[in-house]
Amino acid sequence: MELKIISQKTKQNGSKVVPSQFNEAYHPSLIKRAVHSLQSKARQSYGTDPKAGMRHSSELSKRRRKYRGCYGFGISRVNRKILSRRGTRFFWVGATSPQTVGGRRSHPPKSDKIWAKKINRKENRKAIRSAMSATLDRDLVSMRGHNIPEIYPFILSSDFEKISRTSDLKTSLIGLGFKEELTRSEFKKVRAGVGKSRGRKYNRKKSLLIVVAGDCPLINSARNLPGIEVVVVNGLNCNVLAPGASAGRVTLWSENAIKKLEEEKLFQ
Repeated sequence: MELKIISQKTKQNGSKVVPSQFNEAYHPSLIKRAVHSLQSKARQSYGTDPKAGMRHSSELSKRRRKYRGCYGFGISRVNRKILSRRGTRFFWVGATSPQTVGGRRSHPPKSDKIWAKKINRKENRKAIRSAMSATLDRDLVSMRGHNIPEIYPFILSSDFEKISRTSDLKTSLIGLGFKEELTRSEFKKVRAGVGKSRGRKYNRKKSLLIVVAGDCPLINSARNLPGIEVVVVNGLNCNVLAPGASAGRVTLWSENAIKKLEEEKLFQ
């Protein structure tokens, strides 16, 4: 596939044939596996104290004429601890025994459980190549909900990586035809669920992904634009190319990133 190279002034500066990594077929199930693998590795482990519910003195005698024993009270033979007493009459409550009233859980969550899901190295690279090729498919990008111009897909010229001001980057993106896309990503809504009280109150849509060759001023200038991410080509993964395992994110590749992708044969 041959794509146009667009300059910062929205003019065509030639064209370039994309490398072979973009020729991979679309594999949604493989992309989903790669995304789930990344998400599972970022999951924080949790669990109860191994001794939770086991700290009570709950040995209860069933022998007759045993002081503090429960012989003749017509209660089940489970471990109980003394809750209160009145004279020689003791009142017990279930403890230590699992799933009793006042007892412990029989199988609580364990903190040593391994949540990470593995994926083969070649499968992961194939998934990344598949997600890369999906970014150049207009139908998939539109189905994902993005507003793209008529000239998409295209390659950004190398002068885009030198943009150091947020206002200049916003003006350039609007000139390329992404005004509706930028407006779409500015809207944020209050998350539905308990996540509101866990530091993620608002939910915002993913917007443009800009891929660059290395450290450049564009990484800082795009930081304040909502929904936009700038990623170095070496650090690409399925989680940024296909957020939520939904492939077809609108992606702008810089000329230097394509060159580096081809020369170093990344993800092959």
